[in-house]
Amino acid sequence: MRFIFITVLIIVLTLPSRSYAALDYGKQSLVGTDFSGSDLKGATFYLTDLQDANLSDCELQNATLYGAKLKDTNLSNSNLKEVTLDSAVLDGTDLSNTNLEDSFAYSTQFENVKIQGADFTNVFLPKDIVRKFCETASGTNPITNRDTRETLECDYV
Repeated sequence: MRFIFITVLIIVLTLPSRSYAALDYGKQSLVGTDFSGSDLKGATFYLTDLQDANLSDCELQNATLYGAKLKDTNLSNSNLKEVTLDSAVLDGTDLSNTNLEDSFAYSTQFENVKIQGADFTNVFLPKDIVRKFCETASGTNPITNRDTRETLECDYV
């Protein structure tokens, strides 16, 4: 019994931790950083440069990405529920299969963004952005099972 306990303890202590929750990365240059698969709930990326960063498969619920530079950033398959994206710049950003439900995106810039399978439920977006997204919107979010076109309300624009 003691051998099993010691073995389990050694395994747990030697496994790398991928939790960055509640950390403040504000005003930093994190170009090309790999956060993939990390728990970043509530993390702050205020005015942070995340160009070419990998944030795929991340838990980012309630995180702050206010004014973040997200050029060519991979956010695919991530949970961005209730995230603050105000004034962020998304250019070439991959939002495929991302849940953005109830997020704030006031004055966010969107250019060449991949949105296949993204869920935009209750995300206020300007009509010109919605129209642009609706031109290419497709897919169903694998977590919420909502159709991207429906979450953008493409039939009403």
